[in-house]
Amino acid sequence: MKQYILKIPAAVAIAVCGLFGSGYCQVDPHFSQYFIQPVLLNPALTGAIEGDYRVSAVWRSQYNNTLSTRGISAEMPTNKNINLGVNLLNQSSSDKAYHYNNAYLSVAYTGARFNNHYVVMAMQAGVLNRNFNPNNLQFGEQWTAGIGFDPSAHSAEVFHKPNMFSFDAGAGIVYYDATPDRKINLFGGLSAFHITRPKDPFIAGGDKQALPIRYSAHAGARIIVSDLLNIVPNVLYMTQGQTEEKMAGAYLQLNAGEQVDLMFGANLRFGDALSPFAGIYFKGLTIGMSYDTNVSTKNTMEIDRNSVEVSLSYTWWRKNSMKTKPFYCPRF
Repeated sequence: MKQYILKIPAAVAIAVCGLFGSGYCQVDPHFSQYFIQPVLLNPALTGAIEGDYRVSAVWRSQYNNTLSTRGISAEMPTNKNINLGVNLLNQSSSDKAYHYNNAYLSVAYTGARFNNHYVVMAMQAGVLNRNFNPNNLQFGEQWTAGIGFDPSAHSAEVFHKPNMFSFDAGAGIVYYDATPDRKINLFGGLSAFHITRPKDPFIAGGDKQALPIRYSAHAGARIIVSDLLNIVPNVLYMTQGQTEEKMAGAYLQLNAGEQVDLMFGANLRFGDALSPFAGIYFKGLTIGMSYDTNVSTKNTMEIDRNSVEVSLSYTWWRKNSMKTKPFYCPRF
């Protein structure tokens, strides 16, 4: 296959390398504030909230604002041992040459419990769409020595299907300890995405490559230091194709008032970035911001790899809803 020189940002080239290359890379968009979009981490976290309803949204900008990712989700537990959730995500390049979209419905079964120990199992199903505009790509034969890029030069590349829709599914399991008045409550889970192995039929005559399954394992604890302070250490491991991501960190939650919490902390993505986070909770509304700063010395690309994320989350109760004993949510 001819060498590609992409007009779209390098970040997008990375995102589609699993489509155009012989090897696989991690192609799924994901957030540093993964606890705001939990169904992207594990569908078994659907509805694991301290309330009756929760809506959340995250916006991420990276590579000097050349790649943006937006996610929105809604969750609700029920009294039938079933939690429901829906998640929408869009990732696009600044020149609109590349789009990654998905929409999923998640259903979690919460009936497996032993006293205050819960084991939640879940399935997730939906549609995945990826598309790009071939007119916004540049190819090797369109570059001439001494002249540069010639947009009028013909390219022999043929794209079979630059807009692809496919069914997609995932599954997960989570354990958490919701024992009240315990100083340390543990939680952890496993999940797998793209278990239906959707195809990538972008190139005419090329082999249709199946999207690699993304596996994740995550764990943490809520440590109650005092009535004013909780600490939530956490670890995350994800692998997809030939790539992997390892992350560890901790968050502090400070009770600043009757209905006000302050939150701050950081996660370290090993070999990649440090992501400090700060947020505030007020009467069900949580506003958070994080900033990924590069700590890797291996990358030589001359590109701004720092990223910023802003999140909003709102949790509320039904009218006359009974607020019983505290629920120790198995995520931050």
